Amino acid sequence: MDLKDFSYELPEELIGQTAIEPRDSCKLMVLDKINGTISHRVFNELPKILDKNYVLVINDTKVFPARIYGNKDTGGKIELLLLKQLGLDSFVALVRGKVKVGQTMIITPTLKTTVISKSEEGEVTIKFNLSGTDLTNSLDEIGKTPLPPYIHSDVEESKLRQQYQTIYAREKGSAAAPTAGLHFTPNLMEKLAQNGVQIEKVTLHVGLGTFKPVTEEQIIDKKLHKETYQLDEGVAQRLNEAKRSGKKIIAVGTTTCRVLETLSDETGYLKSGKGETDIFIQPWYKFKFIDGMITNFHLPQTSLLMLVSALISKPNSPTPFKNFSESLIGKAYSEAVKEKYKFFSFGDAMLIL
Repeated sequence: MDLKDFSYELPEELIGQTAIEPRDSCKLMVLDKINGTISHRVFNELPKILDKNYVLVINDTKVFPARIYGNKDTGGKIELLLLKQLGLDSFVALVRGKVKVGQTMIITPTLKTTVISKSEEGEVTIKFNLSGTDLTNSLDEIGKTPLPPYIHSDVEESKLRQQYQTIYAREKGSAAAPTAGLHFTPNLMEKLAQNGVQIEKVTLHVGLGTFKPVTEEQIIDKKLHKETYQLDEGVAQRLNEAKRSGKKIIAVGTTTCRVLETLSDETGYLKSGKGETDIFIQPWYKFKFIDGMITNFHLPQTSLLMLVSALISKPNSPTPFKNFSESLIGKAYSEAVKEKYKFFSFGDAMLIL
């Protein structure tokens, strides 16, 4: 399998640059992977599609303002992107600007941080002079929302934070939003529940590895960047019961999918737990727990595109997956371009059933 197989042509004007408002007014492509059909709906029509026979599993991670600016104690400017919190006062981060172990960086007159270690991949471990609530409040005040590099927004920071956050975000820890969930509104969630749709929550904190290019080594090893997850015991029990009763499990986003597939065994039994996952789902992967997915339209040659391609491809098909363009998912993407869907984080949505 070659990464170049997962390429497609996308006009730049179809890259979503601003949040769709109202959230649930975006376009929704419905892709039936069994019958091979494609239909076009609106996201707020989900209650007309999903009923008591479906379970939606959402990711309740919360994006924090992870991009901060400052100066080295020697005077040079730096930019920090906080990736993962290690303790009350420490983070793993990416830094723009040359720093060395022991270097102190001044963020504000009252907030400073020191480089504790550096990895071969370029990540640094930093320790702040504040901790706990004091540090959280300070970062909330000075931090900026870490938008993906393909979005160039001049929206006011306070509004942008709201737009780039799901309505059910609860557990702070993500450097990027689980964007498939951005389309839900309180009213839509209420209508789905009234229609009998079971809704469950898991947590996976999204790292910037989501946007890094896939390497040939990762494809061969079937391992990606690590992301932290948690799935509670009660949720696992309810999902197992739903699965046994014949309900269809729909993951809202690739992040949710990664949690459920990481924690399920070959028999389809889901266990609770917390930890880190580096699962890399590629075509011909045999899904153990999920039956479908709500997702956005992804960048070419990315692990996300490979994951949705895997959900469409059939492991034992007499016509095996050759390349993206000749597959059902490739045809769906071509249709999305033709119908002028918006792509990526602030784009439209796809429901795979």
